[in-house]
Amino acid sequence: MKKILVTGGTVFVSRFIASYFLQKGYEVFVLNRNTRRQVAGVHLIECDRNYIGNKLRNYEFDTIIDVNAYTREDIKKLLDAVNGFKKYIFISSSAVYGIHKESVSEQEQCEYNPIWKEYGTNKREAEEYLLSRVPEAYILRPPYLYGPMENLYRAAFVFECAERKRKFYLPGEGEMKLQFFYVGDLCKFIEILMDGEVEEHIFNVGNSETVTIKQWVETCYQAVGETEVDFVNLYEEKNQRDYFCFYDYEYRLDVSLQNKYFKEEQTSLADGLAESYKWYADNKGEVQRKEYIGYLDEKYSKIK
Repeated sequence: MKKILVTGGTVFVSRFIASYFLQKGYEVFVLNRNTRRQVAGVHLIECDRNYIGNKLRNYEFDTIIDVNAYTREDIKKLLDAVNGFKKYIFISSSAVYGIHKESVSEQEQCEYNPIWKEYGTNKREAEEYLLSRVPEAYILRPPYLYGPMENLYRAAFVFECAERKRKFYLPGEGEMKLQFFYVGDLCKFIEILMDGEVEEHIFNVGNSETVTIKQWVETCYQAVGETEVDFVNLYEEKNQRDYFCFYDYEYRLDVSLQNKYFKEEQTSLADGLAESYKWYADNKGEVQRKEYIGYLDEKYSKIK
């Protein structure tokens, strides 16, 4: 039985990854502070990754899946502490790229992005440090991840509006395009890297197609069972994040290198959001809500 270490393991992406590989028959270890509910069946290594000490001294892993490293120091402390491993897979971010309007490939130079600021810069520095220590490591750069166990108030925000049969306040005409990746498909690609010999080491990962935010909202409503959305188009709001769950920023990752290895059909947005809603319906208390609805009701109460 192959042993894998997942950093985190209690929230959204890391929790889904731990659960996915446990169900696949791997022996799954998680590294976290044990402040949240654990996935049943994993082996807990309880510690803060900033203060690992000798917690990993007696372990060797087939694969490390590093989900919650955000800085160079996060990578360094884990590498300094771990006894041994065969493969290292780092979930980075497309935030490492600067502002682009065209399709962005892995060969594009990483640079400061004013939307993501230090988050993108820190992820880039973490990537560079990891490759300086482990040149054969794999780095994955996803766009917006979604799916079951998502505790962010993105799809959950729209689900809540749909359940309450609210009008939906859309930025402009809703033509801004976004790119997503279903967290289950992320796991399938990780499995490809774990089980095979893949020559390339940096991958954009994501759906091949982008969707407009209007299409995304409509698909979220359909997942709840609402076939029609009564849109209100907002044109004069300066800060989109006051009332909507994504920045006013679009880009598209070139995922042709990913698709060279990922041969099976990707999960459709409709199917992925349907699975997301099933989880949300039973786990509403785990979502980190924001004040979008309150902001809209206060400012547009006459048309809510």
